[in-house]
Amino acid sequence: MKIVILGIGTNTGNRGSNLKEAVVRIEEYIGRVVKSSSVYETEPWGFQTSDEFLNMVVKVETKLTPSGLLGRILMIESLLGRIRGEKQYVSRLIDIDILLYENLIIDEESLKIPHPLLHERKFVLVPLCEIEPELIHPVLNKSIAYLLKSCKDHSKVKKHG
Repeated sequence: MKIVILGIGTNTGNRGSNLKEAVVRIEEYIGRVVKSSSVYETEPWGFQTSDEFLNMVVKVETKLTPSGLLGRILMIESLLGRIRGEKQYVSRLIDIDILLYENLIIDEESLKIPHPLLHERKFVLVPLCEIEPELIHPVLNKSIAYLLKSCKDHSKVKKHG
């Protein structure tokens, strides 16, 4: 079994239900969720909208290859109603990102692991630090706790509920 870390976010519809349904589908199609962070309310990143996001991070055991994992994620997003458009940053029902896959480094057109912006996004680092503070970023060779402490993103990230 391989260990992967996934980031999940939503800012439209019933956000809490969207996250719960995403976790159910992850367990159904990807593997067992062995750890999950709290849910955090966060400001949009990379675009303007009045709809705040709910974000969380899950640690999953999977037998899938990286490309197989990406395929399943795209399928889950589609099942949950996500329609991918041309714009990169828009409001969305659900977004699932591969943050880390073991210590793999993949830099292909369609798949980049670790997520190239992981270290710049507080909405990813805060929940990730909650469940895996000592995890070492395979490219930057720094712990998640260190990356959070040195992150220049000052957007609001607070526990939800």
